[in-house]
Amino acid sequence: MKQYLEIGKIVNVHGLRGDVKVVPWCDDPAFLCEFETLYLGETHRSVTVTGARIQKGNVLLHLDGIETVEDAEKLRSQVLYMDRDEVELDEGVYYIQDLIGLEVMDADTGESYGTLTDVLQTGANDVYEIKDAVGKALYIPAIPDVVLKTDLQDGRMQIRPLEGLLDAN
Repeated sequence: MKQYLEIGKIVNVHGLRGDVKVVPWCDDPAFLCEFETLYLGETHRSVTVTGARIQKGNVLLHLDGIETVEDAEKLRSQVLYMDRDEVELDEGVYYIQDLIGLEVMDADTGESYGTLTDVLQTGANDVYEIKDAVGKALYIPAIPDVVLKTDLQDGRMQIRPLEGLLDAN
């Protein structure tokens, strides 16, 4: 499992004090505002967040040591990361990055449906995209009635499809 997870991308400079505008890559922009430390770019250089606020679905951050427009401009297009150890997830909540690649199996028969390749966020509930051995996509709702067990250690997810669910796929 990756230690550092992508959480957003710096897309622009904001104001004259070196603030940066970040497009959040998380469910809720407020989540990004909770961090005191984020990690910048591929090297995961730690940066201290001294100010964070939401503006029109994006996040405006003030980072320690970035005091001018010129300083902030150098950070444009950089990806921001979070350290997974700095967040306590609720029971049954997972990072999308950890779900991608899981083998999806029938809880009753042990039959493999394929590999989880994407998580689609539809609003009511997430939908898991599973590709079988020949690349055909299956879609299942990420609800407790269907997803019975997610085992990140073994790299497997056990499901029990609802009646007729896979026929529609």
